Amino acid sequence: RVMKFLRIILLPLIPVYALVTAVRNYLFDKNIFKSSKVNAKVISVGNLTVGGSGKTPTVIYLLNLLKERDQNPGVLSRGYGRKSKGYLLVSKDGRPLADVEQCGDEIYHTVTECGVAGAVSENRADGAKKFIKDAGVSVIVLDDAFQHRWIERDVNILIFEQRFLWEKGIMSQSLLPTGIMREPFASVKRADAVIINRKFSGEKGIPEELSGLFNDRNIFKARYAAVSIVDIKKKTIYKLTEFEGQKSLVVSGIANPFSFINILKQNNIDTQNRLIFRDHKDYTDKEVQQIRKEFYSTNSHSVITTEKDAVKLTKFAKELDDIDIFYLKISLEMDDPVSFNNFLIDKLKI
Repeated sequence: RVMKFLRIILLPLIPVYALVTAVRNYLFDKNIFKSSKVNAKVISVGNLTVGGSGKTPTVIYLLNLLKERDQNPGVLSRGYGRKSKGYLLVSKDGRPLADVEQCGDEIYHTVTECGVAGAVSENRADGAKKFIKDAGVSVIVLDDAFQHRWIERDVNILIFEQRFLWEKGIMSQSLLPTGIMREPFASVKRADAVIINRKFSGEKGIPEELSGLFNDRNIFKARYAAVSIVDIKKKTIYKLTEFEGQKSLVVSGIANPFSFINILKQNNIDTQNRLIFRDHKDYTDKEVQQIRKEFYSTNSHSVITTEKDAVKLTKFAKELDDIDIFYLKISLEMDDPVSFNNFLIDKLKI
């Protein structure tokens, strides 16, 4: 309620934010601010909102697709929430060279999941040049770079969560600092492709009042698939059906836990007991003790968390040795993978 009140108070700042954004985009559009070209193909994955649209699963999808096409892909991220600064090589030849605190949860999860090279850098253009030199990558996937226009890209992919498109009101479809939009809907014109991610919900499409903005874009639809439930400590893989009717403590530190909780509910997993932390939660002993306390006080059978949270909770295996803790493994699936794959390969000319 306090946050909602603060966001309403900040309503008069929206025109200021809009002006700054518009001027910046105008300077790039008129080539006054110049984007740098690097010696590799570049795919940018981003969104118009703050968090929660499905960038990481999309990046993983792209990296796996590029590997199947015998490319040498790598992922370059800003490394949100990391405890390091500047450029850092995260992994090379499928081997991690940094820990999750140094590089951030999203890229650590991505490189370990895909076995690809990765790097973090606030300056993407400078970071990309160093990354190409260090890891010899032929294609760079930029994670969360729609607004980072200082580097040229061959493919600009924009993701929307379907639920966001249907949410009305100043708390969602308005610019920061009141709403959650980084740029207005008009910026869709910069995208080569738009992915509408319905996550675990049914298909609703695009609202009529927004459809005009998407008319001449390549539109692709995607969803999440719940693959399995994995034991964080033993790495044992279980089917979701094995957790039916089980009373679990749901632990989440992601931007939008709605879909995560929703799919557990759809699979008849009891999700009444929850510990919801802020996005990119940096877990410490304090949170681990919170999890322990909540687990025992609610008589839960297990703890179920997300893949991104699991990356950070793994280091507390000793402190959680008497608790069964698992993560939900998900993957992004395109409704029409053939069309999307052909679009990407044609744009990259590979």
